[in-house]
Amino acid sequence: MNALDIRTVTPSEFPDWLRALNTGFLRPPTPPEEEVSGRLAYTDLSRTRGAFDAGRCVATFRSFAQELTVVGGATVPTDAVTNVTVSPTHRRRGLLSRMMAADLAEAKEGGDVAATLIAAEYPIYGRYGFGPAAQATVWEVDVHRTGLDPHRRVPADGDGGRIDLVDGAEVRKLGPVLHDRLRARQHGAVSRDDRWWNLLTGQQLFPHDHWTEPFYAVYRGADGTVDGLLIYRADDNWGDAKQPLNGAKVRDMIAVTPAAERALWHFLCSVDWISTIRTGIRPADDLLPLLLPDPRAARVVTQADFLWVRVLDVVRALEARTYAVPGSLVLEIRDAAGFAAGRFHLDATPDGATCAPTTRSADLALDVRELGTLWLGDESALRLAALGLVEELTPGATAKADAVFRAARRAWCPDVF
Repeated sequence: MNALDIRTVTPSEFPDWLRALNTGFLRPPTPPEEEVSGRLAYTDLSRTRGAFDAGRCVATFRSFAQELTVVGGATVPTDAVTNVTVSPTHRRRGLLSRMMAADLAEAKEGGDVAATLIAAEYPIYGRYGFGPAAQATVWEVDVHRTGLDPHRRVPADGDGGRIDLVDGAEVRKLGPVLHDRLRARQHGAVSRDDRWWNLLTGQQLFPHDHWTEPFYAVYRGADGTVDGLLIYRADDNWGDAKQPLNGAKVRDMIAVTPAAERALWHFLCSVDWISTIRTGIRPADDLLPLLLPDPRAARVVTQADFLWVRVLDVVRALEARTYAVPGSLVLEIRDAAGFAAGRFHLDATPDGATCAPTTRSADLALDVRELGTLWLGDESALRLAALGLVEELTPGATAKADAVFRAARRAWCPDVF
């Protein structure tokens, strides 16, 4: 094990690093030259780690700078972790633990409030202090059961808005501004860079992706402002009796007003030949089912943990967000890695909070994993206590924490990274 060398990757080692990454994700191992050059252009090698055995890469790890929106609309700098693999020949040798420890230490030193990731497997990341902080839900809509009138105008008469089909160039201009409006109001959302919009519009390709141009629809409010964007593809499926049975898959849907959200979903349900719709990643409390006359036409096909959070700076994390009700709590945070360990006094209000280390007796004791789970307001402290994951040291403190931390709407991260 000591012979295994963990280090940041050089440009000459990057093709071998990609081979190890592809191996871990069960993709064809050898990357084509266009994939190497395309990915190298946006990869920060100073944050790209590999484990090497006799010069061959056998584990991969990458991070990048990100902004995360917290409850109340503020953003905090975070360390986004991705591209984590260990080759099947080198499992159980502590390689991920060593790469994660080095990355989190750098993130803490660099001033990141937390680290984030999308967990491919549930059991891995809790031991590094990450907790599931936002869920993802995917619905499938049976269009013919929605109860929507196929002859009804979309948007509805009196709405004042309109829907236009646009091209990728227009999306690259309108999308970033619209997404910034969304993440200013949606806790759990993360920042997107230019590459994200290039991928959505075919200017760059995901590795191993064959580009098929989608449809782009924008909703403009009565004043002409773009308040919604829908990106979808449709397949070509006809039944034996010559009935259209086409399915639509939503790649991205951003709506910053209820009118935009309603109009875009109703528009997609009104497109000729479409029989079913897969919604893509939506919040667990999405409005979609209740926007339909028959909500049972939308059935949940996926509901699972999605965004995981690892708090690195307790004071800044707790002071960044707002809280549903006022309350004062002393939290004992356990953190085996030491980044967030300590006792902290939180004085929370709906307008913000103060937080500071303290020597006062703790009201609740919990691991940093559970702090990450509670931080974005998506989980109940009472549920965690019932599972033995939160220890109540002052009678009534768990119920108080539940009321203080919970948010009115569910956390949502629309993006895989």
